Amino acid sequence: MLTFFIHFFLVLGAILLGIRRGGLALGMIGGLGVAVLVFIFRVPPSEPPISVMLIILAVVTASSALQVAGGLDYLVQLAERLLRAHPERVTILAPLCCFALTVCVGTGHAVYALFPVIADVAWKTRVRPERPMAVSSIAAQMGITASPVAAAVTTFLGYSIRMGTPVTIFDIVKITLPSGIIGVLAAAAWSVRRGLDLDKDPEFQKRLKDPEFNKQLDVSVTTLDKVLPKTARPSVAIFFSGVLFIVVLALRDTLVNAGHQLPNILPLVNGKAIPMTTVVQMIMLAFGAIILFATNIKASDIGKASVFAAGMTAVVSIFGIAWMSDTFISANQPFLIAKMRLMVQAAPWTFAIAMFCVSAFVKSQAATLTVMMPFGIALGLPVHLMLGLIPASYAYFFFCFYPSDLAAINMDRTGTTHMGKYLLNHSFMIPGFIGVTVSTIVAYLLARFAFHF
Repeated sequence: MLTFFIHFFLVLGAILLGIRRGGLALGMIGGLGVAVLVFIFRVPPSEPPISVMLIILAVVTASSALQVAGGLDYLVQLAERLLRAHPERVTILAPLCCFALTVCVGTGHAVYALFPVIADVAWKTRVRPERPMAVSSIAAQMGITASPVAAAVTTFLGYSIRMGTPVTIFDIVKITLPSGIIGVLAAAAWSVRRGLDLDKDPEFQKRLKDPEFNKQLDVSVTTLDKVLPKTARPSVAIFFSGVLFIVVLALRDTLVNAGHQLPNILPLVNGKAIPMTTVVQMIMLAFGAIILFATNIKASDIGKASVFAAGMTAVVSIFGIAWMSDTFISANQPFLIAKMRLMVQAAPWTFAIAMFCVSAFVKSQAATLTVMMPFGIALGLPVHLMLGLIPASYAYFFFCFYPSDLAAINMDRTGTTHMGKYLLNHSFMIPGFIGVTVSTIVAYLLARFAFHF
């Protein structure tokens, strides 16, 4: 037991230090943690999460090509037109737009360009910007588990194959997409009345007396005046053709598993179908290449795109922190399973609480699933139960250090979206809890109805 707690505080300390340093530090310090566990405590290293990292690389590369071609700006402009057409409903429409954007491109980092627009629409409508901004940041991350090209979804897919009861991407999305939308709507409904109106907020009124503060409020933010290249729309069509192709392949797998006789689109390897995790990697890289050739963008610009930089940071973070966490779990698995088994057997849904707690520190749904799925396998939990609990893999709003949360705070010029003096009393806490709780409950019920476990 003493060894377990030494390992535990080492891992926890590495995570907290990585969070404090930010950026790539989380991954590098995670790698340091692996080295300490291996060379000092003589713990065998686990396998690094190569499949997850490759999927993120493929999706981020394709998404970055989309961004360089102007496709991401085109999607943001479509969202802005919707928001400006119905400004009085910005608290409901903005998070739905952010959720949809993440579902489409597979990464929550795609929404940064939309945040200044949301803040501007709210301010010009005299809606407290905290209301749409906070829930939009939450919705952007909730969309990850509902995206057929997101690393979290394909991570779950890969582990389901290891469990011997494989599900398809279509099986996952048919649970996570409706539950995610319902969770976002619940969080948005609560946000409609949150906080004081701007004309009744004493702190905001006090700041209005500062001429410099007033001056920066008068700046208009819009993407509609940006002239998009001719490649914008074609790049969107190509990118979504790739996403649609993946969904079609997943739907085919679902029909085959249901007993339908369909021609095999992909070649067999040693008599077995190619895993969908590998298919996603191939398809996204391939369609990224098609965007490159069709739009004639510079390959060097893809590596300079903001989506690519954010995605590479996520890859390094997952590399180090998930590797360290999995090494710790593998070394202490008998002890941990003995402590968790009774709780999970009495109430299987409590596995969601454990997953939520891990996610609060591991700033990635894919990394959280990489850490927790082996636990579920060791505990003998059915894959469809864990599918119903997948929305609980998002909890990194808890400490408000995630880039999308910090971006929402910085882009709200009124200052109503805030960090909080006491670390946990920030703008994202309550909408985050509402969104994740509601979506997890709905996903659990949908999974029980769909798979009869």
